[in-house]
Amino acid sequence: MPAQLSTTSYAVLGLLSLRSWTGYELVQQGRRTLVHIWPKEDSVLYEEPRRLVAHGLARAHKEREGGRVRNRYEITEEGRAALREWLARPSAPPRLELEPILRLFYADQGEVSDALAAVAALRDWAAARYAAGAQTIRDSGQTLFPERVHIGVLVARLYVDLYRTMISFADLAEKEIRTWPRTDGVGRTEHVQELIDELLEIVGQGPGVTD
Repeated sequence: MPAQLSTTSYAVLGLLSLRSWTGYELVQQGRRTLVHIWPKEDSVLYEEPRRLVAHGLARAHKEREGGRVRNRYEITEEGRAALREWLARPSAPPRLELEPILRLFYADQGEVSDALAAVAALRDWAAARYAAGAQTIRDSGQTLFPERVHIGVLVARLYVDLYRTMISFADLAEKEIRTWPRTDGVGRTEHVQELIDELLEIVGQGPGVTD
């Protein structure tokens, strides 16, 4: 199997395993699904099928629509084998890159308004993602792949819970930050100790605790 394939390559190969797509259709499907799991720029999703063709994992044929000619991509048997081989390998660990939380982590080097803006950015992003995902769920009766609903519902549940958690956290953080007289030197106030005690109680329950 080609050693130079990236996770993005396999993400696009996975889409091609479902059906054939034009470059435009791949981008639209990426915006609908991959945006929650493995977000990439549109330009990357346009370019990746060509890379897969170069490796013999996909093929392209030209089709005419009106006065335009475009490429339609489909997976090859070699591509399906590569995808199966990748799925059988151990997964890399997740990587969460949350710039608003990075900014919050260094809040004592800025102003209270900066910290509030950071948690607002997190809330706005999570709320927008939640709304988009919720609409996708509502439209699930018209899904392109009804035979895959048993998989999609599990992925959807994770991201619904994740976005709701982020929104809830942003609300809590904003309420707390608004009590700060400044960002530096506040330390262990009485209310901060309450938050610490609450956190200790939560972690004491262990992971996997559900209502």
